Amino acid sequence: MNNTIEAGKTAAITSYILGIGVFIAMSMNSDDKNTFASFHIRQGLGITLTFISLGLIISNFDSLLISAPMWIFVSVLWSYGIFSAIKGETKPMPLLGTYFQKWFSNIS
Repeated sequence: MNNTIEAGKTAAITSYILGIGVFIAMSMNSDDKNTFASFHIRQGLGITLTFISLGLIISNFDSLLISAPMWIFVSVLWSYGIFSAIKGETKPMPLLGTYFQKWFSNIS
């Protein structure tokens, strides 16, 4: 188990670089499927899609009172995910992490 975590840690951390990091991590994990990296790739993909979706919705409003909570929410999820990858843990993000694992279960 510990070897799996160490082998997949680079891909797991890379998956949290919003946008392109998910695709880089997917290519890093394409040959030898690492379960630790796959878990974090699903989490990273979920937070990236959440960021894009919320950004598209909130961009219709020109208010700091609406956009600031979105940035805080995404920042908290991102911090939680990247620190759990660095520590070698596979704990889903609060609120959405279990959904990300279920929705993106075909990504391994």
